[in-house]
Amino acid sequence: MSEEQNVGNMDHDNTSASAFKAPAVENTESNEAKFPDIPVLDTQAAVASDAGKVIELLRDVELDVKIELGRARMLIDDVLKLCEGSVVELDKLAGDPVDILVNNKLVARGEVIVLNDNFCVRINDIVSREFDREEKH
Repeated sequence: MSEEQNVGNMDHDNTSASAFKAPAVENTESNEAKFPDIPVLDTQAAVASDAGKVIELLRDVELDVKIELGRARMLIDDVLKLCEGSVVELDKLAGDPVDILVNNKLVARGEVIVLNDNFCVRINDIVSREFDREEKH
């Protein structure tokens, strides 16, 4: 190789080496992306708060509440014969729990008691939703 070629190669080698060198990057805070703090939402508290607001709106809505002592099946002829003093036999025994229905939906069971000469019902059991679904099927 001639000296010119050698110098040319050296220049070429030096140029290519510096061309492929990655520039030194300093890791400074100004290069990092900054985001504002995002508050963590308590979704259960938010749902409970919304539910509380809905309940407040519904507090003065009237519901149909029935206490069912029992049921009986009768022929039309037997119903026409009913008069004062007639006795209708129900499908429940004395002391059996009575059904408490709200808008014709079973919500609880209880027992009939007398308080200040009035009939009342003491709630003994709140009916779960699973039980209510089983009754429909």
